[in-house]
Amino acid sequence: MADKPAIAGREPAIVEVEEGATYLWCGCGLSRGQPWCDRSHNAPDNNFWPITWTPPKSGVFALCMCKRTKNPPYCDGSHKEL
Repeated sequence: MADKPAIAGREPAIVEVEEGATYLWCGCGLSRGQPWCDRSHNAPDNNFWPITWTPPKSGVFALCMCKRTKNPPYCDGSHKEL
């Protein structure tokens, strides 16, 4: 098993979301529908799971694509260290 999720990108995903809606942020980095989960984490050698996220308000957010953020699902600039 991998000890870190796959890197899906080296820039944040800029997404528009709605307050009250629930989203599944991909935590494994394998989803083809980044930054959202498409259940690709079901691979037998994967130990990473999606994070259920309900945005605090409607608007545009920068979500992590490198999967190294310390504050998922938000981008915290960790991609700059890769």
